Amino acid sequence: MKLTILGCYAATPRTLTNPTSQVLEIKNQLFLIDCGEGTQVQLRKNKIRFSKINHIFISHLHGDHLYGLIGTISTFSLLGRTTDLHIYGPKGIKELILLQLKLTESWTTYNLFFHELESKESEVIFEDKRVIVKTIPLKHRVYTNGFLFQEKPDERKLNVEAVKQYDIHIAYYQKIKNGSDITLDDGTVIENAKLTFDPVKPKSYAFCSDTVYHEAVVPIIENVDILYHEATFLESEARLAEKTLHSTAKEAARIAVKANVKQLILGHYSTRYDGIESFKTEAQEVFPNVLLADDGVSFEF
Repeated sequence: MKLTILGCYAATPRTLTNPTSQVLEIKNQLFLIDCGEGTQVQLRKNKIRFSKINHIFISHLHGDHLYGLIGTISTFSLLGRTTDLHIYGPKGIKELILLQLKLTESWTTYNLFFHELESKESEVIFEDKRVIVKTIPLKHRVYTNGFLFQEKPDERKLNVEAVKQYDIHIAYYQKIKNGSDITLDDGTVIENAKLTFDPVKPKSYAFCSDTVYHEAVVPIIENVDILYHEATFLESEARLAEKTLHSTAKEAARIAVKANVKQLILGHYSTRYDGIESFKTEAQEVFPNVLLADDGVSFEF
């Protein structure tokens, strides 16, 4: 699992920082999460292939999480894309994008599918053989979701020496990797645990976009490997965080503790501060395993 931060600062773009956007590589798939201004430039800077992105998840319809989307969609067409593109986001996102395409007469060269969200409960919005994605309902000034990405378990690893020892025919190998016990010709049952090794433990990643401190997310993200949680403000601006429905670094850390996550990544910093190290310092007073997102930084887990 690899997470590449394209942008992680709040509100307006600056010459050295970008609004929210990130790419999650999981099970050999690339998922684009949020798409603030400058996203496609950041994709190029980080040498991420546009053609490998088939699913885009938009947390909410605020500009610093969305305004790069129409440009990215249009560039895909200019590059001759033919593969389907799926966009998941709040109800209204389809109308917004199609109006821009209509007025600019910039219809796509590929099929564009919108999956509009309006449920206030967590729901599965994407699933294939390798990954499942669920929403994380958040509490912000407009309808907002985070996203929980979970790897599905791999098949078990065949213990070749054990299989040969019991003289098991190759025709049964897939059945064994699927977890089944095997009955020999003499009626002896060989337990699967003797024929296989445990696969690598599936990983999980939770993205909590703009939100006030909201403990309702805890049961949804409990025990995740990595939690990205917005930390727009420091404690000195806690009243402003409450007023604007954002979180402080300490509040993000409290969510990490309550959810028993393994690793916390902070982001969505207000640009009022001179640097971001103070966010880590404050969060570590509550939760020790803290990393700081920053534009162009990648994390591999």
